[in-house]
Amino acid sequence: MRLVSASFLLLCGSALAAHAQQAADTVAPEAATSAGVWALGEASQAALATRDAGLPVTAEHWMVAVANPLAAEAGAGVLAAGGTAADAMVAVQTVLGLVEPQSSGLGGGAFLVWYDAQTGALTTLDGRERAPLAADPTLFQVDGAAMGFWDAVVGGRSVGVPGTPALMQMAHDRWGRADWSDLFTPAITLAEDGFAVSPRMAESIAADAERLSRFAPTADYFLPGGVPLAAGAMLTNPAYAATLRALAAQGAGVFYHGDIAQGIVDTVQNAPGNPGRLAMIDLAAYEAVERPAVCAAYRSYEVCGMGPPSSGALTVGQILGQLSHFDLAAMGPGDPQTWRLIGDASRQAFADRERYMADPDYVPVPTAGLVDPAYLSSRAEALRGDRALESVEAGMPVFEHALNWADNVPIEMPATSHISIVDAYGNALSMTTTIENGFGSRLMAPGGFLLNNELTDFSFRSHDNGVPIANRVEPGKRPRSSMAPTIVMQDGAPVLVIGSPGGSQIIGYVAQAIIGFLDWNMNVQEAVDMAHAVNRFGRYDLEEGTVAADFAGALSELGYAVQVGAMTSGLQAIEITPDGLSGGADRRREGIALGG
Repeated sequence: MRLVSASFLLLCGSALAAHAQQAADTVAPEAATSAGVWALGEASQAALATRDAGLPVTAEHWMVAVANPLAAEAGAGVLAAGGTAADAMVAVQTVLGLVEPQSSGLGGGAFLVWYDAQTGALTTLDGRERAPLAADPTLFQVDGAAMGFWDAVVGGRSVGVPGTPALMQMAHDRWGRADWSDLFTPAITLAEDGFAVSPRMAESIAADAERLSRFAPTADYFLPGGVPLAAGAMLTNPAYAATLRALAAQGAGVFYHGDIAQGIVDTVQNAPGNPGRLAMIDLAAYEAVERPAVCAAYRSYEVCGMGPPSSGALTVGQILGQLSHFDLAAMGPGDPQTWRLIGDASRQAFADRERYMADPDYVPVPTAGLVDPAYLSSRAEALRGDRALESVEAGMPVFEHALNWADNVPIEMPATSHISIVDAYGNALSMTTTIENGFGSRLMAPGGFLLNNELTDFSFRSHDNGVPIANRVEPGKRPRSSMAPTIVMQDGAPVLVIGSPGGSQIIGYVAQAIIGFLDWNMNVQEAVDMAHAVNRFGRYDLEEGTVAADFAGALSELGYAVQVGAMTSGLQAIEITPDGLSGGADRRREGIALGG
């Protein structure tokens, strides 16, 4: 039933195949095959072949879709043994932190959306990093002027309190069935026995070699002898294995107290040239937080995800809520007017995002008003022309607080990963996990993991013309995020589990994939393969080498500035049907879907 323009998908698929071949060509011949790089099992090799053929992986009982095959295998092992999606997430995350350290890890944070099959309830866990208590709105200012981005990122100043270990523990305590200590075994084994560096990890190291070389422990690990690790090289991390053994034996609390915590603090406070303010009290006081899911109506579905401090669910919901007033199914993905509607709906949603969205523990956020159908209907009226909107302003949602906020456009860099899991009990998990920029702060803690640079997701300015900015730095505050882990519901049951990395482009990637899946009848692999066209602040970003780039002329004629370039999403999606599960993994990265 899921049909879409054959030429559209052919162009998308051809471009992604070329991208995958280019990545393979950077690897030594003896390591060029997937099995040669990762030594994968037969199921993983079959999943890679299915993905590369543009087809979804299918299964009857459980499924995991993640950005690295070794992490997928770890999660699949837990699910096959009767573990829950929460159990599998712990195994997946600990492996990702080892084999994809540029994207996520123990030193970062995450947002998790959970559907509980037994109760029918949907909830979210906030494992976002927090600012140190010694932070203030001038953290990223020098003499009243904003610091340069890289001056702020590299070093201790940008490091927030990591939240991922606390989130892992909370999820397992609530929804786990497997023994906590057993879930660390796959990552410990890989860390001690060694794993082959993947092409993507090697490319990331080579591209960031100068910044990685600034701190000796980081340089020693990623640039041994001053040379970036090559794809296929065997790598061990005994310090990380020791950290995981401590977590397995004592729980996540060991991360926030004692030697591991002290090692983090010492690394941050003594970072050469750019020390930070993180202290032991900040780690001891950290807690993951359960928050209500944010849901927005779209067609006959509810699109649900993580609310503030993430802007993901609100902004995706606003985009889709505006577009619900237009027949995108009839228009199809080949009509430039389709992309005009999507682009300007996104621009209006991003205008609201910059004005209103921040940590709700510090800033009143008009969450209900932003996704109120009547408000989105009024915003959709502006889309009824036939050319790009000349200008876009934040709207006036129903707001129980009379507050005046200034706009904020922080720099957000795309270094994140996403995990989608459905277990044999019917539970569904969507989790986006990050250390913010690639390799985070570039600081490696003594425990063998990188520390985040999440605090640079705050606004570097505290005010604009005397008006406070909602996402300014404050002590203990969580910076606004774009992560959009999502579960699409229909009639009270999940039908799609999806999410992506990609900085603020995450929102566009997820919204577009949902449109492809729901409006254009794409299967999950087609939806994640679809060429990207994303508009956040007025300029249309189009994915090079795909059919999206072919729209450059038409979109320019409609009044948009256009930029064509690489757009490396990492969508991981699972469709849930009465007949079983169907999974898709983004070929722009290295992930697969595995099921059983």
